[in-house]
Amino acid sequence: MAGMGQPTTAGRARSGDTEIYYESLGADGDPALVLVNGLGSQCISYEEEFCLGFVDRGFRVVRLDNRDVGLSTKFDAYEPDVVATLQAAVSGAEVTAPYRLSDMATDVMCVLDELEIGWAHLYGQSMGGMIVQTAAIEHADRVASMTSVMSTTGEIGFGGPQADVIEVLMTPSPAERDAAIARSVETSRVIGSPDYFDEDRARRRAADAYDRCFCPRGSDRQLTAVIASGDRAAGLKDLDLATLVIHGDSDPLIAPSGGERTAELVPGAELMMIDGMGHDLPPVFWSKVIDGVTRLAASSSGPTAS
Repeated sequence: MAGMGQPTTAGRARSGDTEIYYESLGADGDPALVLVNGLGSQCISYEEEFCLGFVDRGFRVVRLDNRDVGLSTKFDAYEPDVVATLQAAVSGAEVTAPYRLSDMATDVMCVLDELEIGWAHLYGQSMGGMIVQTAAIEHADRVASMTSVMSTTGEIGFGGPQADVIEVLMTPSPAERDAAIARSVETSRVIGSPDYFDEDRARRRAADAYDRCFCPRGSDRQLTAVIASGDRAAGLKDLDLATLVIHGDSDPLIAPSGGERTAELVPGAELMMIDGMGHDLPPVFWSKVIDGVTRLAASSSGPTAS
């Protein structure tokens, strides 16, 4: 099977002074599907079996580490203060952040440049959904379709988290390996699909992520970028591309209203609300998601902007 074992291609793309690590699975000539990660997660969060499900449908799959996580450049010189950033945004004061979602969207385009890919289908989960929304708005000539998963528009009043989830997420992660893994497993339990939580899988994924790169301050800097970037409502209303919005009806971190609002704003967008799905994507839902993205891509003739 194409892409089995090691990735077809692995490397780093330059985005200004930033290096973005990427992996590519599948045949170079197939239509590209870029999988963009959420807050603090690395490209390995898109498990190889999930990626190969798309390869089997004829895609060339590209997964990458966003800036500040994994094997990509870290912005360690900037010490984030999430609470202060949020207070500044709410009060209308100037918000300080080392980068914005626009920079992260540009990172994706630089990976496409490095791989000599002119345009691609974009898929993003959570913060990754925000990044692909931004990419679709700002780089329309390179986006053939957009799939926004368990994400939101950035508007106040849509997609808000449950109060108990905020408390869990705002508690700093311990640095010691076993404690950090245990904390990650508990977080996965709190935000995940209630009927499909697999503790062994969550522990294995947490261990793999810790051993590859443990950088909790990078997650905080990414969160300041989300806050500093504001909302995308106006840009989403002007989009003209095939769009699929996927959300779980049991998502406690980004409420279903975030997905519903996204689909409401993007002209012609399809909303796929998945029963029992939380803020995660357990294997039981993979085939539904892969089928949906494949249908979406088939409905697109490529970017409409010149």
